[in-house]
Amino acid sequence: MRDAVIVEAVRTPVGKRNGGLSGVHPTDLSAHVLESLVTRAGLDPALVDDVIWGCVSQVGEQTYNIARNAVLAAGWPESVPGTTVDRQCGSSQQAVHFAAAGLVAGHYDVVVAGGVESMSRVPMGSSTQGKDPLGERYLERYDGIQPNQGVGAEMIAEKWGLSRTQLDEFALRSHERAAAAQDEGRFAAQIAPVQSPGGLVEFDEGIRRGGTVEGLSGLKTPFKSDGVISAGNASQISDGSAALLMMTDEKAQELGLTPIARVHSVAVAGDDPVMMLTAPIPATKKVLQRSGLRLDEIGVFEINEAFAPVPLAWLAEIGADEKLMNPVGGAIALGHPLGGSGARIMTTMLHHMRDNGIRYGLQSMCEGGGQANATVLELL
Repeated sequence: MRDAVIVEAVRTPVGKRNGGLSGVHPTDLSAHVLESLVTRAGLDPALVDDVIWGCVSQVGEQTYNIARNAVLAAGWPESVPGTTVDRQCGSSQQAVHFAAAGLVAGHYDVVVAGGVESMSRVPMGSSTQGKDPLGERYLERYDGIQPNQGVGAEMIAEKWGLSRTQLDEFALRSHERAAAAQDEGRFAAQIAPVQSPGGLVEFDEGIRRGGTVEGLSGLKTPFKSDGVISAGNASQISDGSAALLMMTDEKAQELGLTPIARVHSVAVAGDDPVMMLTAPIPATKKVLQRSGLRLDEIGVFEINEAFAPVPLAWLAEIGADEKLMNPVGGAIALGHPLGGSGARIMTTMLHHMRDNGIRYGLQSMCEGGGQANATVLELL
């Protein structure tokens, strides 16, 4: 039985909108993590069978199969192919799932999974270019409602009875945890600093310190006049990239590489596309059932903080220990470079598992269209 194992994982710092990484082309940002990945592993890139790359806004500088462009920009042999995946915010987590499936099936021996998004250079929504991507039959089914993630987050907050104060307190905890992790150097091993036109970018730029509930309470709620969702309790618009080097356990032994973890179980689920952001709940239930693991066997949970109600509703339904969820902060503090977020989160979780001797970690994230991926990793 072939196992899919991860032998290295690396990410860029996450840059804030128009911040330190905004001057770097997304192909070059992707190439940087590809170079860093094989350099750290000491691997000849000619051995890579494929590069599976997540990217959401596949338009402008992120079109024309950015996976293949990144391979060539990294100086890898022309024999190395690449393909680009769009499962919205879960694109690079889905890339890991495809990579793992390919390894287990015998399609690959060595594969790279990851992703990128430069939201400064390719703004969210650019890919529609003012056109309707849904069509008449979709809109008929959902009474003409145009999907909106912010409105969906407001709906979740209302359904689960989450107050503005609860959401803002959660957001502050995300920043506090991320700041503590940054100050203690817990991100250092996973980050490959990026040389940008403005200088060297070494640290995540979105972390804010010293915030208060009173300060956050004054921010506008753009999705609903009397709502609870604000810029303060939502993920940040960001730039970033991340990648994981994956192979079979047999290939790792042959190459003298020590796996960090194996992909234990995966699942993908769909849910209400109007509320949109609740699918991590059924995806988590599905992957736990598939894995045969109990909830109390999982030592860390990474649930993407697209909006604060998403992980809080997930907690309410799944019953996990809040202290084990996003222990070094999440997208509210670190940012959410859409197509790169799944790989960024998995890289962060993997390093946290290794640093703390945690056997099992579970990751899930909400995705446009009312979907979610869920992944269980096992430390080796």
